[in-house]
Amino acid sequence: MKKVLAMILAGGKGERLYPLTRDRAKPATPFGGNCRIIDFTISNCINSGYRKIYVLTQYKSLSLDRHIQRGWNFLNNRIGEFVYIVHAQQRINENWYKGTADAIYQNFYTLQQERPDMVLILSGDHVYKMDYRTLINFHIQKKADLTIASVEIGKEHSSDFGVIQVDDSLKATGFKEKPLRPKIISGNPDTILANMGIYVFNTDVLVKRLIENARKVTTQHDFGKNIIPSMLKTDRVYAFPFIDKNTKKPGYWKDVGSIDAYYQANMDILNDSPLSYLDDKSWPVFTYEKQAPPAKITGFEIKDNENFGVVTNSVIAKGCIVDRARIDHSVVSADVNAGPYSVIEESILLDNVTIGRNCRIRKAIIDKGVIIPDNIQIGYNKKRDAMKFTVSDTGIVVVPRNAAF
Repeated sequence: MKKVLAMILAGGKGERLYPLTRDRAKPATPFGGNCRIIDFTISNCINSGYRKIYVLTQYKSLSLDRHIQRGWNFLNNRIGEFVYIVHAQQRINENWYKGTADAIYQNFYTLQQERPDMVLILSGDHVYKMDYRTLINFHIQKKADLTIASVEIGKEHSSDFGVIQVDDSLKATGFKEKPLRPKIISGNPDTILANMGIYVFNTDVLVKRLIENARKVTTQHDFGKNIIPSMLKTDRVYAFPFIDKNTKKPGYWKDVGSIDAYYQANMDILNDSPLSYLDDKSWPVFTYEKQAPPAKITGFEIKDNENFGVVTNSVIAKGCIVDRARIDHSVVSADVNAGPYSVIEESILLDNVTIGRNCRIRKAIIDKGVIIPDNIQIGYNKKRDAMKFTVSDTGIVVVPRNAAF
């Protein structure tokens, strides 16, 4: 059996996700009421049977460290299972990680210790479910040196992703990072094959190519910008198509690196979408959950022809108290308190948020620990909101952690 080592890149700043990343690394951002973003990638590893996992961190990693230590300590190190946090250590030189490829290069010592046949390189800031065994088997069958997981998306999104061109055997024949004029999929003029940031390398090839890249003067030390384009000339590179095994269509995958993408992925949980697999007991998303009592909804009242004390089409986590408030189409994390006659619609509330009386919250993301006084409106006046808070391109209002009113 081939030995596989998983390495998760979790050190990005997450600038497009600011202010949610003001105090935390992007993969540590809460998601879906009780998870963190990185839980999806680690859960994919565990469910796929790959239980040797290194998480490479760098930027504001305290909350990420704490979450992994609490939530992923159930693996059995005695039989070689682990999730280890590896901080940037300047082990090879005096530089911090200069790119995705450099992060792996600076941690060659882990490859020397584990001696895997293949390295599964993953991103810690994507929301999706994938059985990596199908990816590994594809890589072996194709006798590839590098396999890139890819997904079909609309060509209008090409400026956000690396775009892969392939022949009939799925061998990569071209690669362009974030092109404005992408090469489309043959026979489908509206679709491109996007790089998911998921790679399988033969270890010996990975080591050679990273050493070569490190010696170059003009390089960004990045897989998409440097390593992949150069390997197309020298190695066997294939694209693995990510297909949902039930629908036989491109699988659900979302890079939640921006406010709008993060918001939409959370809303997808509430819609009739593949992300409903949060309820899939055959493929659980593991996480750490703090102890809290069950959620409580108190009272039902009709005031000014409006119903209060009602929750519809929403996720409500442990410890929440909905006291004659109305919550609709929202994701509410643990220990949220919603006060009387307040209305929360199409919003995401993180832990320990308190909403006062007679408040109106619409299309907003409220970060941890925020206390919103009585009679406050958010999401109803874009100009007024923008004077105090971050407002995304699509009008999502983000109230930062511990914001004062």
